[in-house]
Amino acid sequence: MPTTASPVRERILDAATRRYYADGIRAVSADRLIAEAGVSKVTFYRHFPTKDDLITAYLTQQVAAVEDALTAKRAELTDDPAGVLEWYAESVGSVMCTPGFRGCAFINAAAELPRDHPASRVVRDHRTWLIGQFRELLTELGVADVDGKAEQLMMLRDGAMVAGYVGDSAQAVSATLVTAGRAVIGR
Repeated sequence: MPTTASPVRERILDAATRRYYADGIRAVSADRLIAEAGVSKVTFYRHFPTKDDLITAYLTQQVAAVEDALTAKRAELTDDPAGVLEWYAESVGSVMCTPGFRGCAFINAAAELPRDHPASRVVRDHRTWLIGQFRELLTELGVADVDGKAEQLMMLRDGAMVAGYVGDSAQAVSATLVTAGRAVIGR
C-alpha cells in the first residue's frame, strides 16, 4: 500500500468515508466505491489491496481527526482541564447537529465488524486513548476515582452519540451530556 497520500488515494478514501458513514461498511461494495471515486479497479486495488485495508484507513482517518482536535484543545487550554472536558462534550453535541448525522462512526464500525478485524483494533485503540485523555484531565482536576470516572465519561459519550441519533433533539442531548459530565466529576 502506498505510504504517501496521492490525490487518487484521497479521492477513494473520501468516497469510502461518505459511503461507509451514510450506508454502513458492509453495505458498500468495492465496485460502488470505484464508481463513486471514478477510478479503475486496478487503481483502486493498487491503493487499497483489500476492502479491509480501506476500512482500516477510513477509521484511522476518523481517529486522527478526533485525536488531533482534542490534542489541540488541550494545548490551547493547558491550565483548564474542566474547560477541555466541557469543550469535548459540547463538540460531541455539535456533531449531532450536523446534517446527515448517523451516530458515532466508531460505534457503528464496532457493531458491523468482527472483533478480530484489523479496523476493530483501530476503534479499540482510540477508545483506550480517549479514556486515557479523560484520566489525565480528571487527575489534573484532582477528582477521586479517576479510572472509574473516566470510564463513566466514556459511557456518557457513547450514550450521547446513540441518543443523538435516535432521540428527538441533539441540542437537548448535548446539554444533558454536559450536565451529566459535570455531575460525574462533581462540578
